[in-house]
Amino acid sequence: MPELPEVETVRRGLQPVMEGAHIVSVETRRPDLRFPFPPNFAERLSGKKIVSLGRRAKYLTAEIESGPMLICHLGMSGSFRIEEESGASTPGEFHYERSKAAAHDHVVFHLASTRGRKSKVVFNDPRRFGFMLFADERNEHPMLADLGVEPTGNALDGRLLSDLLRGRKAPLKAALLDQTLIAGLGNIYVSEALWRAGLSPRRGAGTIVPANGRTSERAEKLAYAIRSVIADAIEAGGSSLRDYVHADGSLGYFQHSFSVYDREGEPCRKSGCTGTIARIVQSGRSTFYCPVCQR
Repeated sequence: MPELPEVETVRRGLQPVMEGAHIVSVETRRPDLRFPFPPNFAERLSGKKIVSLGRRAKYLTAEIESGPMLICHLGMSGSFRIEEESGASTPGEFHYERSKAAAHDHVVFHLASTRGRKSKVVFNDPRRFGFMLFADERNEHPMLADLGVEPTGNALDGRLLSDLLRGRKAPLKAALLDQTLIAGLGNIYVSEALWRAGLSPRRGAGTIVPANGRTSERAEKLAYAIRSVIADAIEAGGSSLRDYVHADGSLGYFQHSFSVYDREGEPCRKSGCTGTIARIVQSGRSTFYCPVCQR
């Protein structure tokens, strides 16, 4: 499933076309995705202006002028693509011919820019685990209401991370995947961040926080590792795994920089470490880490 960097990359790819554009019409080619479309979905969007395109955790959000906020989730296999009126699209650095079948084009936004330039934004989702919903108030929708701090910028620091993890007995990796604590972290980037911080995914989350309530060096290092791995992944355009592609059809390439994820049996890349990357299963999900340098 696409994680925060992939969703942010999609947002940045869609932003130049969608933000400020008017929605001429919307096609829904089936009654539902993961959930049924909201009542009068197309009618409530048609004729409206897209004020801004945002992201909260792994959700895309669109502020609609005099209308509800649109919440989109890519699910397991969802992707957006942009088509100009001529049918052309701008290739990216790692462009490749799409294999997406038109039968899985479930939603089409027909747009017109302020200069009259027409384009289509098409949502394709073979497995239909994605969804599109409305929220009348940003923070009142159940999908968004309980989300934790974003792991971007400087809001997530050692002090805040210490407060979030203090007293928690769950494994550190499981705590970091709790969306009510930190919003948007997923399996790949938690594994990568823990490797950068030199912390084992097995250790109890609360063990990186001193009993005296102060901020520990471990918490500072982990907060920095989380922010940096997310920033690096966004800069690289995300990780193109399975169905994930950018809105212009190009590939992200952060997967070429993985230090532990999907590298079971390979040598640790940390300077001076003699360890070998191991794979364990936590809560039904694969965890990759170095048993030697991650403690």
